[in-house]
Amino acid sequence: MEWLDPLVLSRWQFGLTTVYHYLFVPLTIGMATVSAIFQTMWVRTAKVEYLHLTRFFGKIFLINFAMGVVTGIVQEFQFGMNWSDYSRFVGDVFGAPLAFEGLLAFFFEATFIGLWIFGWDKLSPKLHLLTIWCVAVGSILSAYFIIAANAFMQNPVGYEYNAATNRAELVDIGALLTNPVALAAFPHTIFGAFMFAAGVVISVSAWHLSRGRHFDTMRISLKFGLWAMIFSTAGVALTGDQLGLAMYATQPMKMAAAEATFNTVCGPDAAFSLFTLGTPDGKTDLFSIRVPYLLSLLSTHTVDGCVHGINDLNAEYATRFADTGLTEFTPVLWITYWAFRWMIGLGVLHAFIALVGLWITRKSAKRAPAPWMWKIAIWSFPLALAANVMGWVFTEMGRQPWIVFSLMTTQDGVSPGVSGLEVLISLIAFTAIYATLAVVEIRLIVKAAQKGPDTTEKPDESADSGKPGGVPSVVY
Repeated sequence: MEWLDPLVLSRWQFGLTTVYHYLFVPLTIGMATVSAIFQTMWVRTAKVEYLHLTRFFGKIFLINFAMGVVTGIVQEFQFGMNWSDYSRFVGDVFGAPLAFEGLLAFFFEATFIGLWIFGWDKLSPKLHLLTIWCVAVGSILSAYFIIAANAFMQNPVGYEYNAATNRAELVDIGALLTNPVALAAFPHTIFGAFMFAAGVVISVSAWHLSRGRHFDTMRISLKFGLWAMIFSTAGVALTGDQLGLAMYATQPMKMAAAEATFNTVCGPDAAFSLFTLGTPDGKTDLFSIRVPYLLSLLSTHTVDGCVHGINDLNAEYATRFADTGLTEFTPVLWITYWAFRWMIGLGVLHAFIALVGLWITRKSAKRAPAPWMWKIAIWSFPLALAANVMGWVFTEMGRQPWIVFSLMTTQDGVSPGVSGLEVLISLIAFTAIYATLAVVEIRLIVKAAQKGPDTTEKPDESADSGKPGGVPSVVY
């Protein structure tokens, strides 16, 4: 039965667990940096409001970090359980950045998290501040190594194919870690994480301010979140442009699928559709709003450039990769097309809300906005997260039917000794466990966010730790 196909079920399982794991990744990266910035401001100014914000958002960061670790471990297990042929083929290459991530970045991050938690009254303020910046840097380094591993799946470099063993073997670690796709995707991902963290800061601050709570503290974090959202969105846009160039150079089929462009187009015909309604196969447009030249600009940075169409690329791939046995190399168009637009649209909408928020609060911080404005700010936090998720859905689905572009098809990477029933059972089990963990995670974060900062906490001026004073060590 098709619904017991190990390939289909394995893809569903990996997709669901990956999306679930990624709910925590951007908030962990972004909130570590947010906590580091607020603590830096406290050390520099000795204003107690920054201490309260550091401890408050630090607690949210730690809750989220713990859940990210739990869900991330499952991701690596699946390479052996569901994708053993893939792991055998690329393990020599793929394992290197994963080892860097686990043994270098993650251990570095975890070590300094411990020093940060327990070092409040044991380290000098500047040395303690250094620990949270090490945590932030560690989380960002961790992201880079994961992105470098993923970039090999998008654009395999730094390897040689060993025909005797039928394996890809690493020959140039430098090329692997400086993959053009990784260099473009890394800043794009990090700015996306900052967007989500900024959105959470905005929503939490707005919730307290709408209730007249912690005004002096929350107005600082609200302004910070609004400006951080604008800055991060600008970064996402600029780095996304570079990622688009890298994507078109290495995976032209993905760009063609993003626009559902079936025939090669040039110049004004290389238009980008803002919105399209068409037949399910994407070959006929019923209604479309298009911007001339924009697709050419995004793909080639020229107004007269040409963008390869799906039909031409599919014919080329059918000849070039005839040994795969495939005749169709087009990804699922409705997913790639709409995921690309949801990614952009949701991110722009969140940035627009931040711009409106800055305009409303530009003069008197004590002038209360209308209740509906507070509600928009409070409930806007999923927008940047959804934009992040849609970006990864587009990235991974646009690569299909390849698990490693041009080297291995997805159907060749699945574990041969695993039955569809076994995968289905594990899929159900993971879904149930993750649903339970989601309830726990959400309740913990909501509870911590609603409690707000402990404004009764004061620096211990008697502590021999120098300005701005020690803080009693409290396990978060």
